[in-house]
Amino acid sequence: MAMSPKEYQNFAKQREPSRSILMNCIRAFVVGGAICVVGQAISEVFIYGLHMSKQAAGNPTVAVLILLSVILTCLGVYDKIAQWAGAGTAVPVTGFANSMCSAALEHRSEGLVLGVGANMFKLAGSVIVFGVVAAFFVGLVYLIFGIGGH
Repeated sequence: MAMSPKEYQNFAKQREPSRSILMNCIRAFVVGGAICVVGQAISEVFIYGLHMSKQAAGNPTVAVLILLSVILTCLGVYDKIAQWAGAGTAVPVTGFANSMCSAALEHRSEGLVLGVGANMFKLAGSVIVFGVVAAFFVGLVYLIFGIGGH
């Protein structure tokens, strides 16, 4: 039985499980919030346990969150959480670390340079380019309008 692409889309759509948008939003909110709570707890450890300033505690907090994300990705735990929570795990910095680590793990059999290096930065490259270009234009607006300068 040959189906046209449109017939196949209708066929697949009929068999697709229904998704509750409200439940997806609640899951994303809870898991994303939990990641932020963990990040805040780590930050508090740096501030009160290691007597760092709030500003100085930011960078090591992000580094620990990234490390935890990579470890959980390597163990296969982060992907299960992400499948259940959806965007709640994709939005924080941990989601970016997970996507890079997943790409590295997926392509490690192709070698360190052509496999891990090349494929890991497919996603990261576009994010970094967007960040640099956006920062350039924001800086240009600040320069032109004199916002925030001394």
